[in-house]
Amino acid sequence: MYQLFYYPRNASWAPHLVLEHLQLEKELLLVDRKKQQQKSATYLELNPTGRIPTLVDGDQIIFESAAICLHLCEKHPEGQLIPAPATSQRATFYQWLFYLTTTVQPELMLYFYPEKYQLSPESSKTMSQAAEQRVGDMFALIDKQLATHTYLVGDQLTLCDYYLFMLAHWASGFNTAPKDYAHLGRFMRIMAQQKVVKRVCEIEQTDLSFY
Repeated sequence: MYQLFYYPRNASWAPHLVLEHLQLEKELLLVDRKKQQQKSATYLELNPTGRIPTLVDGDQIIFESAAICLHLCEKHPEGQLIPAPATSQRATFYQWLFYLTTTVQPELMLYFYPEKYQLSPESSKTMSQAAEQRVGDMFALIDKQLATHTYLVGDQLTLCDYYLFMLAHWASGFNTAPKDYAHLGRFMRIMAQQKVVKRVCEIEQTDLSFY
């Protein structure tokens, strides 16, 4: 059995979706961010970064959302969430996964937590506005990719799609929300109808009526 230390709609969302997709036996352990439990001594023994999520797989403890997702997908290839090795689809998969994790996600962190990077409230507001504009440009690029593909890598759902759904949902409050893009909006509506997404959102008490 896997143990996932999570918080609703946090970066643990993608691993939760993957666990549900793969129909794996799991125990969900809530880490209450409101009480800063991720900074507790007990949690830091598991995850020294003090962040969510953490996955326990037997004697293996893994942190970082994308690392957890890749570990699960590679350990359970029957789920077909990663294209076959040494194929063009695999290269495209890596391209978009790393774009999401190393380009889009950091900008979203700047948007939501500008105070961690700036000293004054005025500069924090400016940083959030700039980050929203940059993420908007990134969503426009993703929208262009989805103009000719059902999913991000092609016509078969992959890990990238669960990860994109998580990040795009975080940006629901943007002036131009992901649902407002022609093709990204269609993608979000398709994902919101997935049984896996519905089940996880039910558990995490996430309203999908937005889509």
